[in-house]
Amino acid sequence: MKIPRLTWNRDWLFATIIALLCMVLVLLDLSPAPRGEHGLHARGLITDVDNSQVRVNLIIKTEDQVLTVRLLNGPHKDQELTVTNMLTGKLELDEFYEAGQVILVEYDLRDGKPAHGMARGVYRLGLQLLLIGIFTALLVAVAGVTGLKAALSFVFAALLLWKLFFPLLLLGYPPVPTGLALVALLTAVITFSVGGLNRRGFATFTGSMLGVLLTCALAVWFAHAFQLHGAVRPFAETLLYSGYYELRLTDIFIASIFIASSGAIMDLAMDIAASMDEIKQQHPDIGLIEHLTSGLRIGRAVVGTMTTTLLLAYSSSHITMFLLFMAKGLPAANILNAPFVAAEVLNILVGSFGLITVAPFTALVAALLYRDLHHKS
Repeated sequence: MKIPRLTWNRDWLFATIIALLCMVLVLLDLSPAPRGEHGLHARGLITDVDNSQVRVNLIIKTEDQVLTVRLLNGPHKDQELTVTNMLTGKLELDEFYEAGQVILVEYDLRDGKPAHGMARGVYRLGLQLLLIGIFTALLVAVAGVTGLKAALSFVFAALLLWKLFFPLLLLGYPPVPTGLALVALLTAVITFSVGGLNRRGFATFTGSMLGVLLTCALAVWFAHAFQLHGAVRPFAETLLYSGYYELRLTDIFIASIFIASSGAIMDLAMDIAASMDEIKQQHPDIGLIEHLTSGLRIGRAVVGTMTTTLLLAYSSSHITMFLLFMAKGLPAANILNAPFVAAEVLNILVGSFGLITVAPFTALVAALLYRDLHHKS
């Protein structure tokens, strides 16, 4: 009974460590953005809408929509104020409101009363928290303490990107080395917390990092061979106009390739390492070559389904772009040769190289780690 108890305590120790790291990241503030005064935020119910200033051109709306809003929470609950909804003519950014909707309101105070209100979108934060809660509950219900660690790892990854990686890029840190360091830290936390601080966890970490390093090298090579620059990404030009002229957009694009594929690479590495661990536990006298061969056979089966992962993930996020090309009747050569499409092709194929190679990498590392093990660890 000692081994399960030790494992349980170790699992909770890892969960506690990840939770503490998340709290540190929440308190961390590296953002180089100027610290102006920010307005107050509250939920607001739209009681009246004035569209007299709105200009309509087919489906495009511009100018200001004036809303009368009653605050639903915060220190000024039940007070009303006028809120401006600025319409820019961009459908992906604008929202057009009607009476009865609940929105997020940002406002200042004038003579102690709410004023200068701005609409910040339909209020979705409550539903987002509900969705996160359901996701976490389901994860814990299915996987127990491992699910809890996975949920904490999810939060840790989000905080690591938002509170550390993005600010460091804005501060001028080199994107590729910084991205590799971030992936290494993230991979270590996730693989050792989920897989354990043992041979299985170490095999997962090592195999994952070998796959990420290969992906990084290929991304650097092919990004220059394709003569692509980082401005092919959305909002890249706007970012430059925001005052960050020295940002290395091409390097940021390269870093985005191996960071985006690192999650799937970790997943595949964990599958192979867990299988190698189970094979060794069930057959402790298995030889190195036979063990490695078994891992490679498992890798072939898993890779067969994983190779389409990035293709479906990336292509489905650009459905409207492909529909536009088809609607215009553009030939395939024109489409594939366009810079932003070539960037996605590079993203998919280079990321898939990492997925394909992580299976033999992990199998080889695991076979070497388990070669002298003749008892359960």
